[in-house]
Amino acid sequence: MTPSSKIYVAGHRGLVGSAILRKLREQGFTRLITRSRAELNLLDQAAVASFFQAEKPEYVFLAAAKVGGIYANSTFPADFIHENLTIQTHVLHQSRQNGVKSLLFLGSSCIYPRLCPQPIKEEYLMTGPLEATNSAYAVAKIAGIEMCRACNRQYGTRFIPVMPTNLYGPNDNFNLETSHVLPAMIRKFHLARLAVEKDWEGIDQDESVFGPIPGDIRQAIAAVDPPSVVLWGTGTPFREFLHVDDLADACIFLMSRPLEDTGSLLVNIGTGTDLSIRDLAGEIAQVVGYSGKIVWDTTKPDGTPRKLLDVSFLKNLGWQPGISLREGLRRTYDWYRGKTCSSPSPSPLEP
Repeated sequence: MTPSSKIYVAGHRGLVGSAILRKLREQGFTRLITRSRAELNLLDQAAVASFFQAEKPEYVFLAAAKVGGIYANSTFPADFIHENLTIQTHVLHQSRQNGVKSLLFLGSSCIYPRLCPQPIKEEYLMTGPLEATNSAYAVAKIAGIEMCRACNRQYGTRFIPVMPTNLYGPNDNFNLETSHVLPAMIRKFHLARLAVEKDWEGIDQDESVFGPIPGDIRQAIAAVDPPSVVLWGTGTPFREFLHVDDLADACIFLMSRPLEDTGSLLVNIGTGTDLSIRDLAGEIAQVVGYSGKIVWDTTKPDGTPRKLLDVSFLKNLGWQPGISLREGLRRTYDWYRGKTCSSPSPSPLEP
């Protein structure tokens, strides 16, 4: 890619797409194509075909997807498999038909078997049963990987499937019914901090920006004195977390590499380190400034015991993440507070 390349970022308003768009702009790319869902519904086959025929992008970052945490995946599995299969089928097919030079397909580390050897190498794909709570989403993403590989073999395309670890950062989903673990924790601890401070107006403002606060969570933070934070599971699973700005940097790095560096391989993107969900909760509580009670609801599922990616392939190409977990959490919390108040106070951990 060059600064004058015509680049389409699908899903530019989401967590990943918005980070890729920011990073492209920072690096001097100017011919960037975006469409909101209202402007282009990627579920509409004819609309996607018309868009590609009219715009003729040279490069595509496919970051558009239906995503969510354990609750959302368990509750709406049919929606997850249908929408993701449809979106990626339309975009990959039209990219091939319209001569896209290179496409980067965003998968997810949940594609790997539930009880995978750790750290997880790219070759472990489809070597065992999936995690049941998100298998529909995982199957859709596995199909996307196979689509990339099949197009590369049959048509000589350069479609690169990448598998990021758990992501977080600005523009994440903080809806407490559909979010992933990290943003859900940030919001729960923030609401509890406001409750400790008796800032009921702040809680109402948070709800107006980030969506409804379920009754059980509102009760835990407002009806109990002192407030408490209830988290799902035992806290014992281990997870790896990557700031989305680091992911964006890695994606652009891969798209700019020679063909022989990537070929038809999967590429894991992560930090190569993990921590327990319980320890993550402690980190977030410190960043938010909450020192109250934490309750673990062991009636709720834990999900996969451990997911740590082997990132040696990407590291050997010369890329490494640059944002530590503590710094990434601080940046994310600062962004979060900036959405709910006009003049957010400094993070408790800032000097």
